[in-house]
Amino acid sequence: MTVHPRKFEPSSDLRDRDPASVKLEQPKPDVDARASAAAGAEASDEKESDEAHKASGRRWLRPALFALVPVALAGGVYIYVTGGRYMSTDDAYVNARQVGISTDVAGIVADVDVTNNQYVRAGQVLYRFDPNQFQIAVDNAQGNLDQIALTLQSMKADYSQFLAESAAEQAQVDLDQANYTRYAALLSAQAISKMTVDQARFTLATDASKLNALHQQAASELVKLGGNADKPVEDLPEYQQARAQLREAERELGHSVVRAPFSGTVTNVPSIAPGKYLAASTVAFYLVDTDHLWIDATPKETELTHVRRGQKASITVDTYPGQTWHGVVESISPAAAQQFALLPPQNTSGNWVKVVQRVPLRVAVDSDDSNTSPLRAGMSVEVNIDTGHARGLPFF
Repeated sequence: MTVHPRKFEPSSDLRDRDPASVKLEQPKPDVDARASAAAGAEASDEKESDEAHKASGRRWLRPALFALVPVALAGGVYIYVTGGRYMSTDDAYVNARQVGISTDVAGIVADVDVTNNQYVRAGQVLYRFDPNQFQIAVDNAQGNLDQIALTLQSMKADYSQFLAESAAEQAQVDLDQANYTRYAALLSAQAISKMTVDQARFTLATDASKLNALHQQAASELVKLGGNADKPVEDLPEYQQARAQLREAERELGHSVVRAPFSGTVTNVPSIAPGKYLAASTVAFYLVDTDHLWIDATPKETELTHVRRGQKASITVDTYPGQTWHGVVESISPAAAQQFALLPPQNTSGNWVKVVQRVPLRVAVDSDDSNTSPLRAGMSVEVNIDTGHARGLPFF
């Protein structure tokens, strides 16, 4: 068996290289290992330095903490002694005058002159009733007043007539009396017959009765005229009653036009419309006074120790963070809120449990600042009242 030696063929890398540059590769030292060793040494040094720094910091931390303890205690005592100046409560809300717009007459709505959430001035027309029925009542009352005036004038004329007739009848009675006296004298002298005397006596009695009737009629008319025939018609009771009825009809006509009692914003206006019948005292919609607002707060009774009327207050509103309103304590309720409850507590019933009560107070808001946002009734606020009082050292 013959073995042929293999011919050496250089690789493609060697064929591409310059033969002069081809050298036998020598083993290289492990550079990466040395770099890793150096990095490890540096890390170890840094770790030792950090541990030494931390140990140094721990040596200063404990003395510093012990030094801060009296400083913190002193600061806490100072804050406590000088604190307690401000009374703060978040049980407070914006409030304003509000009224349900209504009138004391009934009628059919003719037109509504405002829209929902519109600002109105005091005296501005809000809505109107159909005026026909009210104008008819006014005309009727005016006619009745004129008729009463004519009747009273007629009564005065009748009284004057009765007086004139009484005067004429009085003259006739005087004549009858003279005739009767004369005939009676002649009868004693047998100059005339007894029948003539009797006729004169009966005529005197008849005319005297007529005179008495005229006096009674005149007296009756005088009573109707208030005992004074010269009294003006306008001062007589019948005329005053008729005039009052006319004024009532005119008042109802005036109340058929409903006006704003004060300036503010109307709301819930769509609840009425032209053609709707409204009974007397029916609320049509509401008017809220947006020009004069105040804060109703109900702090705990234990928070009112140093609160007085006239103290300044700062107000923050949940709706407008970052804004502050200013005001003063306007009034403090003389009784706790539970005193006005439907069923106030009865401490003598045996089931009494002591509960810290709340006392309402009112804070007037300074609305002259135009840079603040508008307040609305019902908004939640927080009130801080400057009582000007510091706690001081505690009493033991």
